[in-house]
Amino acid sequence: MEGKEEDVRVGANRYGERQPIGTSAQVQDAKDYREPPSAPLFEPGELSSWSFYRAGIAEFVATFLFLYITVLTVMGVLKSDSKCSTVGIQGIAWAFGGMIFALVYCTAGISGGHINPAVTFGLFLARKLSLTRAIFYIIMQCLGAICGAGVVKGFQPNLYEKLGGGANSVGTGYTRKAGLGAEIVGTFVLVYTVFSATDAKRNARDSHVPILAPLPIGFAVFLVHLATIPVTGTGINPARSLGAALVYNKDSIWDEHFKFFKLYRCGAVDFLGWAFHWSSTCSFVPSGSDQGHPLLVQVMQAMPKK
Repeated sequence: MEGKEEDVRVGANRYGERQPIGTSAQVQDAKDYREPPSAPLFEPGELSSWSFYRAGIAEFVATFLFLYITVLTVMGVLKSDSKCSTVGIQGIAWAFGGMIFALVYCTAGISGGHINPAVTFGLFLARKLSLTRAIFYIIMQCLGAICGAGVVKGFQPNLYEKLGGGANSVGTGYTRKAGLGAEIVGTFVLVYTVFSATDAKRNARDSHVPILAPLPIGFAVFLVHLATIPVTGTGINPARSLGAALVYNKDSIWDEHFKFFKLYRCGAVDFLGWAFHWSSTCSFVPSGSDQGHPLLVQVMQAMPKK
């Protein structure tokens, strides 16, 4: 009887692994959680590992399938004279978001399921992977995107040329500034979602987080496409934009491509997404320490004090 009364008195707090309502998760699991070590800048040993090349192949195949399915979907919508006879913008958005969901699920255990140089570069800034692996991933992603768009053009060359091959360009009635803004915000949403869904601390605390990670990432891609397809056709993926532009290969597309699709996205937006996520969770710098990513530490130190 005394044991039951004790259970009622202490409630859920009797069990250390449970998080009391209103208690910060970071405080609750601080003793049990260890921040994983940062990836080295260069890791020559990776070059002799089969898992390294297997991961690159996974990125190639995933980006290949991503471009193949999505470009075909875009062409199917543009081909029809009636919006009612196709899946429309919503269907295009579902094709992009659904493919990311499926491909991240399939490749997460092999390569991490990046499928996007912007994501790879962001994770490199966060020291989640080495420069060697980041460069290899980006190369394989771009090659996969080029091959995916190339296969679509090989199957339907005339239709591909007529419909633009899914290449990104600023929509009618929109300015390049509007296109740049749409791409910056869209990529920010994606990168921030990736960091939130793959946060190691959340994974350690909540077992369902790593299992469900592909779902919010896919939904983020879906929602960004709903918002920005009319503006730019939605890039937010340098490999996707490069592959479609290279295979379509028109001067007008290249002009748009180099004007704003790449100049700002990979660096500034990835850094903002990573910094915003880690600063909002207060886990980018260990408590009582000035260590962290050197670039972020310098930025934080340079900010004016309140």
